Amino acid sequence: MKKGFFLLLIMISFNQLQSQTYVKVNALTTLLTIPNIGIETSIGKKSTFQFDVTASFWKSIRGKPSQFYLFIPEYRYHFKENYHGFYVGAHVGFSLFNVVKWNHLSKNEYQKGFGYVMGATFGYQIKINDHFLLDCFIGGGNSQGFYKGYIIGTNTRYDGATNYNKSGEWLPYRGGVMVSYRLK
Repeated sequence: MKKGFFLLLIMISFNQLQSQTYVKVNALTTLLTIPNIGIETSIGKKSTFQFDVTASFWKSIRGKPSQFYLFIPEYRYHFKENYHGFYVGAHVGFSLFNVVKWNHLSKNEYQKGFGYVMGATFGYQIKINDHFLLDCFIGGGNSQGFYKGYIIGTNTRYDGATNYNKSGEWLPYRGGVMVSYRLK
């Protein structure tokens, strides 16, 4: 797994020498103190590859764990040309979390584990000038989690599972406005 990830990074680095590449920051999530940063590079006339990371570094909010990391590599198809107009993307990503699930907010419980997401992104990119563009997008899909449930304060397991609990939901899990800067 690690060798494959590093091979992918090397391929992207070599591709950057021959194509347009943008570094990106999500303005909306950053304002909410949950940074979402990424890099997008051309891989064809109407195709790009983006890799982004979203992270909440908060150990807890009001005594409830609120820490997560989401890593998403994504293929994007642009209807007109790269970095201009509408696009659709397909992705499979990975997550790590120590949070209170949405359906446990009223309980004194939290979940710690990992998961994966599979879904699509719909967006529109607007060039501002030769170096900057805005990327407005929303995405979601299926999220599968593998976690252990704990009681807040005692950190004892509340669930009866031997190893991991499993849960899956269909939901929106990404969106915003990326401010993008062209490297080359």
